[in-house]
Amino acid sequence: MAYTIAFSGKGGVGKTTLCGLLIRYMLETGKHPILVVDADSNYNLNEVLGVEVETTLGDIREQMKRGDVPIGMTKDRFMDTKLEESIIETDKFDLVVMGRPEGQGCYCAANTLLTNFLTRLVGNYDYIVIDNEAGMEHISRLTTKDVDALVVVSDTSKRGLQAAKRINELASSLHVVIGRGYLVLNNVEGELSDAVKKYIDNIGLEFLGCVMKDPLIQEYDMEGKPTFEIPEDSVALKSAYEVFKKIV
Repeated sequence: MAYTIAFSGKGGVGKTTLCGLLIRYMLETGKHPILVVDADSNYNLNEVLGVEVETTLGDIREQMKRGDVPIGMTKDRFMDTKLEESIIETDKFDLVVMGRPEGQGCYCAANTLLTNFLTRLVGNYDYIVIDNEAGMEHISRLTTKDVDALVVVSDTSKRGLQAAKRINELASSLHVVIGRGYLVLNNVEGELSDAVKKYIDNIGLEFLGCVMKDPLIQEYDMEGKPTFEIPEDSVALKSAYEVFKKIV
């Protein structure tokens, strides 16, 4: 059974960047093969990893919805073929991207497609890393379920910490099967204030530590360079690795 790690958190706290750095850590410590899943409809994990995306599960769903099925091919066969083609294979990991929602805001069908597809794939990998969309919607739609580690990322802002607490509460109320729930603070400068420490104690997640603020992260992002390839002396990378040792 694959060991599954899912990332969540409020938008803008850097969860996708940390997800990419975790994948790098896993590769460097011999934890593979890895299936990476970008379950965010506004996907950009591929940019962090330096991988081009041509087809998403959302694209395939749209093709089927429009009836773009070749004559003589059943819808099931068409879907199977397209889903296999959607797997982006690299020499380091495989990547599947959920992509955008169909229609006016509803992407339940795309989520179901992703879940069913993942069920078929899990037997081929020892590890699965999932980057979920910002907020709590993925939990309410049960995209994130049966995971060994739920990593909730926040910054030191009250809104980020509140979102982390709500994510944990919602996961508990839906009886999502989670082995361990973790909190990681990202983009931290200096020591944590007493107010932040107090809030952390009330979130209900195991606090793993802090990833320190690093101008290199923003520099790589602005220049369109994959943060997956950030130098080894990066303070963010070094502090992230200390956190990741406790996850996998």
